[in-house]
Amino acid sequence: MRFPRTGHDVPSLSRRQVLTGFGAAAGSLLLPSSAWTAAPAAGAGYIDVHHHVFPPEFLTVARANSVSPAAIEQWTLARTLEEMDRNGIASAVASITQPGVWFGDVEQGRRLARQCNEYMAKLAADHPGRFGFFGALPLPDTEGSLRELAYALDTLKADGIGMMTSHGDKWAGDPQFAPVLEELNRRKAVVYYHPTGADCCRTLMSSVTPNLIEYPHDTARAITSLLFTGSLMKYRDIRFLFSHAGGTLPVLAGRIAQLATPKDRAEKMPQGLGAELARLHYEMANAANRAAWGALTSVVPVSQIMLGSDYPYVPVGATNDGLATLGMTATELRAVRRDNALKLLPRFRG
Repeated sequence: MRFPRTGHDVPSLSRRQVLTGFGAAAGSLLLPSSAWTAAPAAGAGYIDVHHHVFPPEFLTVARANSVSPAAIEQWTLARTLEEMDRNGIASAVASITQPGVWFGDVEQGRRLARQCNEYMAKLAADHPGRFGFFGALPLPDTEGSLRELAYALDTLKADGIGMMTSHGDKWAGDPQFAPVLEELNRRKAVVYYHPTGADCCRTLMSSVTPNLIEYPHDTARAITSLLFTGSLMKYRDIRFLFSHAGGTLPVLAGRIAQLATPKDRAEKMPQGLGAELARLHYEMANAANRAAWGALTSVVPVSQIMLGSDYPYVPVGATNDGLATLGMTATELRAVRRDNALKLLPRFRG
């Protein structure tokens, strides 16, 4: 599928222009440096890799498209910093929540991606060490996404790229997204997948909201899509990070390995499904319980697992406190809360 060029593309700014003069719109939600609480001592605090922020332009479009739950409307940067400090979070990696910046219009998607990325870059610059960010892309607009990922990574110095598990009826490994994955692979980028409600399944049960089971199912679909399209084999240099302990994929891993055809096993997972899953990265938002932890650690080493909160939809403490109940050693707990993230996110190593 191809998308037309817009009448005017989103202009690019220099890094200096972005970080010193982002404009008044973002300023309504950003705090001056004197207004925020200091981070925990260097090396002592935790890193939250699943942490949402809400640029004012995103809020406007979300409201217009009836995507504006109470958690969004009540969000402020002041509350975010208070929540981080209360739970020992030294740093958070900001990202845009589902459904992302695509609402069906090419020009709007490109503009909104740019506005969200510049907002998050300004947030990181104004609060050094406290925030990083995963750049947003206007997928399924391939041309706009290629341009925006270059701007986010090269000019804004994003820590990686944030993507949705599906768009319409296409999941992460669909050939439509191959040009974007190829470029991210060339750059050896961190790619964070956040779940969304797929078109097929968002309203299957009128009494069950998608966040209960569809989001973890969509994460499993995304990983399976990347696996069976050969994307995990082809794009070996992308460092993939998935939400919510991999969704339902860890529970299904044995079934997938057993029922995959001999051809798929030979071509898509020659070292076994376990080896493919064990090189991916996962965060624990909404999953800091023994059932999810047991499923994930049955196929993945602790070295691949990180703290994620899904704030503001879920209190930071729900994951951070829950991790302490899972029987990890002190070394393992520190690795999940901080050290594993440092391997992917050099911004926070200094």
